[in-house]
Amino acid sequence: MFPRASGVLLPIPCLPSLFGIGDLGPYSYRFADYLHSAGQRVWQILPLNPTTPIYQHSPYHGASTFACNPLLVSPEHLAAEGLLDRDELPPPILPEDRIDYAAVARVKQQLLDKACARFRQRLPGEDYARFCAENDAWLDDYALFAALSARYPGTAWNRWPSELQQRQPEALARLQAELRDSLEDLKIVQYFFCRQWIGLRTRCQENGIRIFGDLPIYVPFHSADVWAHPRLFMLDETGSPLAVSGVPPDYFSTDGQLWGHPVYRWDAHRETRYEWWIRRFARNLALFDYVRIDHFRGLVAYWEVSANEPTAVNGRWVQTPVEDFFTELQHHFVCLPVIAEDLGIITADVRETMQRSGFPGMRVMMFGFTGEPATNDNATHRIPENCVVFTGTHDNNTVKGWFETEASALEKRRLELTIGRKPAVDDLHWDMIRLAMMSPARICITPAQDLLGLGAEARINTPGRWEGNWLWRMSQVQFAALPQQQLLELTEAFGRR
Repeated sequence: MFPRASGVLLPIPCLPSLFGIGDLGPYSYRFADYLHSAGQRVWQILPLNPTTPIYQHSPYHGASTFACNPLLVSPEHLAAEGLLDRDELPPPILPEDRIDYAAVARVKQQLLDKACARFRQRLPGEDYARFCAENDAWLDDYALFAALSARYPGTAWNRWPSELQQRQPEALARLQAELRDSLEDLKIVQYFFCRQWIGLRTRCQENGIRIFGDLPIYVPFHSADVWAHPRLFMLDETGSPLAVSGVPPDYFSTDGQLWGHPVYRWDAHRETRYEWWIRRFARNLALFDYVRIDHFRGLVAYWEVSANEPTAVNGRWVQTPVEDFFTELQHHFVCLPVIAEDLGIITADVRETMQRSGFPGMRVMMFGFTGEPATNDNATHRIPENCVVFTGTHDNNTVKGWFETEASALEKRRLELTIGRKPAVDDLHWDMIRLAMMSPARICITPAQDLLGLGAEARINTPGRWEGNWLWRMSQVQFAALPQQQLLELTEAFGRR
């Protein structure tokens, strides 16, 4: 299921494009071709869910766990289909190295509106009808939720008119009639994404590239999932969260991380035989070849914090019906190509669940030079075969940024001893890539920023920091500078091609 291989982490929004954000257009195909030419067999991305300004466009706070992000639809592909005119595509005036989400949303929404109108004029055919039928378990709820969120901007769903927050059938039927064209457009955009994603996956498959996706464990309170299935979440009689998600203090934050998602009512999920989860896994396995479960330990035991707490410090661990849950999943799926994100505080019950299920965990090279070398699971000499090793993840600084601004004198000394010489900052990223490549880990992943030797300015996310995340993107010049021959030679030298 997980052959020895290597790959690159580059989220879709971080790709170059002419529209201020990476999308499923020409550069996504070029990147798939680059991976093939450099001997890589895995492309890791982040969640594809729709993002919102209220959560700073974090992909881990998606407005739906089933829908995909309209901002990632390629206008160039729509133009190739005749749904947009070439002269309607705006000139590249948006920033090339940062994402201005507000500007991107304005530009792309205007283009999507035109494309949807033309698509409807063509009278959508059997393929669109089939897409709607195959996704009817979530598509209508997502469209209604998105339309209502636009009608009541900045207002959580439990503050909508009572007949809408309670999903009274008559009120929803009136809304569907009143907003028929708007709701149809929301579904058409999901169809556009689906077709473009199939095209990109086909290109990846032709190149022997597996897509390594990401399943956030939680969903935000203001989301289509919580609005449509409130009984599955820990809410009070007014619909407000009783308890929310987070993690206790760790090496990322002394106050822990208070994520604020409503936690699951696992007894209700068990009564349905985990039907919502099964549909969610099926959706992700249809999109991706491998699926990383973010914060995997939360499926075994989760950190529950009262909704009125200002930080995640005062919480408690709560057990889930994990054995029953995974037994049910295995009844529905022949295999589960799952990678468990097991960073942070990991207890014996989590390790036992991973071992029983055979799920690989994660190791991060830059965590391997601190603490006690005999017990540090990220230390180079302790990396096991059944894992995915990273030079760093989307939550880490770049290798260069870490060395210049975070690494202690002890960490630098241990790194020097590991590589056999004093590290040179400009070559350090290759030292770390080489260490990861030579490890026993089944899969080795390098963030694109580390391939380019970029510094802290290219960091994607800083856990515990609310603003300034999810903004970095690769310029066209940087894309052209992606190393091919050196990466290919390392890949072949350590048997990962």
